[in-house]
Amino acid sequence: MSRPQAVPTVQIDNEYTRVTEWRFPPGSETGWHAHDLNYVVVPMTTGELIVEKPDGSASSSLVIGASYTRPVPSEHNVVNPGEEDFVFVEIEMKDSPA
Repeated sequence: MSRPQAVPTVQIDNEYTRVTEWRFPPGSETGWHAHDLNYVVVPMTTGELIVEKPDGSASSSLVIGASYTRPVPSEHNVVNPGEEDFVFVEIEMKDSPA
């Protein structure tokens, strides 16, 4: 099944962090990817996303402003099954100076 792609917009990418806004039109997906950095997600809208993982899929309820984090490694595909755009900001944490 071919889905449209979610749209990433990198807002900051420096030696400490990478901040990306992800905009999901209805039915779109990130595509399968693996994170190599710990990250925080800040939902900018409220709704459901589907998280597909190698061992299965699960629905995830996100609420505007209610952040969550995932440690590495994390391999998945994120899908917007809804009829409205969904937006979140992903903040990846790079190594900081000692």
